[in-house]
Amino acid sequence: MTKRAYRYRVYPTPEQAQNLAHTFGCTRFVYNWALYQHKRAYFDAGVKLSTKDVSAALTALKKEEGTAWLRCVSSVPLQQALRHLDAAYTNFFEGRADYPTFKKKHHEQSATYTDNAFTLKGDHLTLAKHKDPLPIVWSRPLPPGAKPSSVTVSKDRVGRYFISILLEEDIKPLVPTEKAVGIDLGLKSFLVTSDGEMIANPKYFVRDERKLAKAQRKHARKEKGGKNREKARKKVAQVHARIADTRRNFQHQVSTKLIRENQVICLETLNVKGMLKNHCLAKAISDVGWGSFVRQLEYKARWYGRTLVKIDRWYPSSKTCSTCKYVVEELPLEIREWMCPQCGTCHDRDSNAAHNVLTEGLSALNACGGTVRRGEAKVSHARTVEAGTPTREGGTPLPF
Repeated sequence: MTKRAYRYRVYPTPEQAQNLAHTFGCTRFVYNWALYQHKRAYFDAGVKLSTKDVSAALTALKKEEGTAWLRCVSSVPLQQALRHLDAAYTNFFEGRADYPTFKKKHHEQSATYTDNAFTLKGDHLTLAKHKDPLPIVWSRPLPPGAKPSSVTVSKDRVGRYFISILLEEDIKPLVPTEKAVGIDLGLKSFLVTSDGEMIANPKYFVRDERKLAKAQRKHARKEKGGKNREKARKKVAQVHARIADTRRNFQHQVSTKLIRENQVICLETLNVKGMLKNHCLAKAISDVGWGSFVRQLEYKARWYGRTLVKIDRWYPSSKTCSTCKYVVEELPLEIREWMCPQCGTCHDRDSNAAHNVLTEGLSALNACGGTVRRGEAKVSHARTVEAGTPTREGGTPLPF
């Protein structure tokens, strides 16, 4: 059983929108209030507050006259805000995220309801403190007999409402195949495979960059606090949403295609955060979205019984000849084709790197004992393999 979220568009009624706006505001207030309590307790008294202590303080806060409006919304999203803050601190101390920051009014808003704060009967989902079901556009049906554990209602900066329904689902692996592919991610081409397939970089930000700059100039000229400035802010948010939505849709299509067609996918380990320090390429690297694309490959490989192999980030895939393994000393980015001085083979830079990534990835998988069994419906090695960190020794070599 795997936890999976189904996301749908919601068009709430004016009454529901008002209730959601109140819930979003209370949830944001509780999150910021709890974060302030944590910071003051630690920096003033050197005490680390637990979630239980903050939850008890929240109960006392709701009884005060000045914050009685917190009782007008469901208590479940408020308690979930404390759990989200606790998860944010956990991610910070384990090195996966930055220190938690205060939530802002004009950023994306969200509220999470657990199974005791909503009812789902067929296609009708009703939240606590709501009289009528939410008008949801069911773009795809939920699995038969689905029992959601939680739902999250969100509102983006443009003003669109979405609902994410989390449930446990038994996802069936895809039919095993003996095909393996190496991928070289780039900026000129989004990716080049060892099979010779090249997918161009769509450059969605470059496409709308002039439109975004024009909207930002109009926003900057509006008087602060006025209605026209708020309208201009939404225009800027609409351009950003268009860029993000089209990029996400493109990455889902490409990642799903790779997962369906290949049993083993090999790619490089990219230090995107470090690469963004290059001011000449930072905008292009942010636009191509390598990090989110690799994340999609990782969880889809776990879902559908595929193997994702990440090779060492320092492996010279572009400078190594895929024929004789000769490594050239220097290969600037402007050189797209080069000839091996030892064997005389003419290489395309990206295609040669993809072949080397595939060879290195299969070697790393063999070292971990990975195997692909013919004709079986399930593959036991559905995981991500890091080159140089074997999980077990021995095993049968891959039949490629």
